[in-house]
Amino acid sequence: MVFYLPETTENAASLEDMTPRQIVSELDKYVVGQKEAKRSVAIALRNRMRRQKLAEDLAEEILPKNIIMIGPTGVGKTEIARRLARLTNSPFLKVEASRFTEVGYVGRDVESIIRDLVEISIDMVREEKVNEVAEKAEQNAEERLLDLLLPPAPASRPDPAKLPSNDDKAAAEQATRTREKLRALLREGKLDDRQVEVDVRERSFPAFEIVSSQGIEEMGINIKDILPGLFDQRTKKRKMRVAEAMDYLIQEEENRLIDMDQVTRVAVERAEQSGIVFLDEIDKIAGRERGHGPDVSREGVQRDILPIVEGTTVNTRYGMVRTDHILFVAAGAFHVSKPSDLIPELQGRFPIRVELHSLSVEDFIRILKEPKSALVKQYTALLETEGIKLSFTDDALEEIARFAATVNDQTENIGARRLHTIMEKLLDEISFEGPDLKKKTVRIDAVYVENQLADIVKNQDLSRYIL
Repeated sequence: MVFYLPETTENAASLEDMTPRQIVSELDKYVVGQKEAKRSVAIALRNRMRRQKLAEDLAEEILPKNIIMIGPTGVGKTEIARRLARLTNSPFLKVEASRFTEVGYVGRDVESIIRDLVEISIDMVREEKVNEVAEKAEQNAEERLLDLLLPPAPASRPDPAKLPSNDDKAAAEQATRTREKLRALLREGKLDDRQVEVDVRERSFPAFEIVSSQGIEEMGINIKDILPGLFDQRTKKRKMRVAEAMDYLIQEEENRLIDMDQVTRVAVERAEQSGIVFLDEIDKIAGRERGHGPDVSREGVQRDILPIVEGTTVNTRYGMVRTDHILFVAAGAFHVSKPSDLIPELQGRFPIRVELHSLSVEDFIRILKEPKSALVKQYTALLETEGIKLSFTDDALEEIARFAATVNDQTENIGARRLHTIMEKLLDEISFEGPDLKKKTVRIDAVYVENQLADIVKNQDLSRYIL
């Protein structure tokens, strides 16, 4: 699963002045507790900024200090890495290590990690460039749309020996006034439902398949160059509403104004210098070979991941991409295996290890109300869209946290994710009856929580299924 989290360049620019302590403070806005993990990623991030200020020959020698986060599910491992990427405006990719297989087995090869990271970087840079040319693209699209609404009169070849007559000048002024009136109506949205004919590019591709064990970008063949006529895009007339035509023309103008070669160069460099890869479930590929069964490729996957982590060059459709300075953050619960069960070479490439602790009742209370997008704020905002004013008392939050901790102790410990199941069950009736409720103010207190959840929590067999 890939998480793409764009961020404004202003935030990225101000990051250079942020100390590790300030980076931790930013992470505190979204993730509760886990100070050691936050300190480690803050130091790694600060070192990356320090490296950029060094001479090029020395900076090339300084490699990122990759991190292994050890802790049960739902304690904030992924969220810390995601928020870090958002804070730095870095290309970020989250992958599960267990999805990959050793070369020779059916499944994804590990080099696809870097290809996916570059694709994310391309999208990020392209979006930034779109924002830069958005105003110019809108102006160009508006002019093209006005040409469709009021086609210019066919121009006759002027006679250089003859000056324009008064009639010609009056006609030109009249056309200009009419065009400006149309422009005003267009901007006010009064022409949105009028139909226009637009030349639309056909996106048809020849129907054939290439079956290969490798990705098509690894084959070293550009089919468009070999068969240029096969992929020529033809245009056809299509009727659409003015509002739809405006959106289409803006998109077409953006594509014209953006230099994709420059986007590719910037994106590849950004992926190489500031990319972050989050390798989840690293513990699932830890362990020695048993020689049979489904675990036979575990050590093979580790050996395939090793070159990418220690630094290699991967062939992508955008050219060769070096992985030497990409930051890798691995995470796993390590219930059955231990970090020492990884092959020694891979262990050596993750010099920083931090342990994340299980969440307590106090942590659950803080998670419910402190973060910027806390669960209580989310549900309050959702129901407010239907005019329902939802309020939680402090004792209700304490009761919810206690129930979550109890269910985690009695069944599987899934950390903060338990709060989602508890909250869904707690607000099930209000969410369903919401549009029909006559009383639009609802107060959730400890008694309400107890009435909704007590019977389920007491019955352990039932809580295993429902909570």
